[in-house]
This record gives sequence, C-alpha cells and structure tokens, in this order.
Amino acid sequence: MTTVRQVEQALYEWAPRQLAASWDNVGHLVGDPDRGVHRVLVSLDITERVVQEAVAGGFDLIVSHHPVMNCTWHPVQTLRTDDRQGRILMELVTHDISAICMHTNLDAAEGGVNDILAQKLGLRDLKPLTDEKIGRVGTLKCEIPLVEFTHFVIKSLGCNGLRYTDCGKPVHRVAVGGGACGDYIPQAIAAGCDTFVTSDLRYHEFLDNTELNLIDAGHFPTEDGVCAAVADYLHKVFPAATVIKTTAHRSEVIQYCIKEK
Repeated sequence: MTTVRQVEQALYEWAPRQLAASWDNVGHLVGDPDRGVHRVLVSLDITERVVQEAVAGGFDLIVSHHPVMNCTWHPVQTLRTDDRQGRILMELVTHDISAICMHTNLDAAEGGVNDILAQKLGLRDLKPLTDEKIGRVGTLKCEIPLVEFTHFVIKSLGCNGLRYTDCGKPVHRVAVGGGACGDYIPQAIAAGCDTFVTSDLRYHEFLDNTELNLIDAGHFPTEDGVCAAVADYLHKVFPAATVIKTTAHRSEVIQYCIKEK
C-alpha cells in the first residue's frame, strides 16, 4: 500500500528539498505520514473549495504547489474555525486528509514550474535564470513584435489578460519566472534578454525599467501548468492510486476591466 511518506519521497526525488528557499515550508505539512493513499488531489493552492472537493471525493491526500501553512503569507499562530486558514487546516485534520506542498523546490527542479512555463511559450535552448535555478532563459524560433507576443502569452497560458510595458524591442530572447519573480529583473537584463514574463510586478518595477519588455501574466497562469505535470508524475510512480487535478481551483482568479477606446 502506498503511504503519504512514500509520495513525499517520490516528489523529493523530482524536486529535492535542498532546492527550496531558506524561508520556504515544503514537504509533508499535514497528516499521518503512514496513512494509506488511494486518491490524490493536485492543486496550485489548498483553498476552502479545494478541501471541500477533497472531502466530497474521498481523497486521502492533497498535493499543492503553494504551502498551506507557515510560509511568508500563511503564518499559523492559532488553529481556529473563525479564521480562514484555521478552517482549512481543521477540515484537513478532521477528515484525515494529508497535505504535501512542493513550492520553490518545484520552481527550481528540472521539468518543474519554470521549465513548463518556458515550454508553453515556445522557448528553446533553456538555461536557469538564477544561480538558485529559479526562472529560465530561452529564445523563440524567430523574432516577433511585442504586441503579437502578448496575445500569444494570453492564449498559451489561459490568462484573462495581462499587464506589460514596451521598451521598444521586438521579442526574441526571453526570461520567464513563474509566480512573483520581479526581484530577478537584473538577472534577466544581465542574461541579455529583451523580454521578461513573470507575475505580481509592482508599479516601480514597471516605472523604473527601460531595458526589458516586462509582461505580468498573472500568478496562477504562470504556475498552474505544473499541476498537470505533478498529476502525471504521481500516476506513473503510483499506478494503483487515483490522481486527479482539481476542478475547484482551475482558472485565473483575477479579472480585468479594460477601458473602452
């Protein structure tokens, strides 16, 4: 019988713990490591709706990209049902559903978040963007105008829209960073890129940049592609288990209202 511990170990064989950032919280975070696993739900995030889906579907384990607890945006000091994060954790424990979270280690891993993002955008000759193997740098088959590339990004990633700035260069050498990678703009410039596709960019990152076409394609669209890869990987390693990608958290949460011309 497959156990939670074995699933965690298999995921670490793909995305080793040592690849995770020092501030990150990865691995088996909730539940009994020796619990048997028959049904696995894969999601970018563990939200209340995802937990409800897991309960209704009789899942033993949720594997997510973003940590469900004790990371920079989800510090856990109490466990209470009048708090959203507390409700999520209480529901997991109450229904004996384990949680494994693979975050920055899966960003850095070969075949992980950033390789999948780069492949979706048709980049070739990929190299890591940073020394920590976060992000990727590659080239398009041929140079294209920026506006054409933005439409291609929307179609390829399933974005509801995107934000961008035009530095006056066509698109050929591209850096990508799934999720919030605005801190790596200097590395993209140093790598000779004309364009950087990432998410969660701040106003001054757009304002102060004059050397790159910056494209903010959204956090969910730049990372969610890895969930199908995780599901496929686990199905191959544990063929007796049922592994399904969530249907409760499968689309971009941010909507865009565009000014009419």
